[in-house]
Amino acid sequence: QVRLVESGGRLVQAGGSLRLSCAASGRTFNSNTMGWFRQTPGKEREFVASINWNGGSTNYADSVKGRFTISRDNAKNTLDLQMNSLKPEDTAVYYCAAVRRYGDLYTRVEQYDYWGQGTQVTVSS
Repeated sequence: QVRLVESGGRLVQAGGSLRLSCAASGRTFNSNTMGWFRQTPGKEREFVASINWNGGSTNYADSVKGRFTISRDNAKNTLDLQMNSLKPEDTAVYYCAAVRRYGDLYTRVEQYDYWGQGTQVTVSS
């Protein structure tokens, strides 16, 4: 059974930093695009960042570009999201996602096959 488990979410002050991690089990994703999404109550899940199979290419939402960095460790089957200069509008549940097969730097929810349960990030002003 494939599982993606996020960790690292917590309450942080505006301007602070946080690092989220996602641990995959049940299969390896060494050849697969992975990504981070986030969602707030009443809103659709939105794209944050994606990374290709070897970490050589990344893609970011405009709202986080220059502040967030996505990375992966294929040896450990993990995905990270380093978040700097956090803003109150970054408050959301953050989800890790993976594509079943090799793909591009996808940005849409329906392009991802596996999802974690999410981790809450709250940024206070």
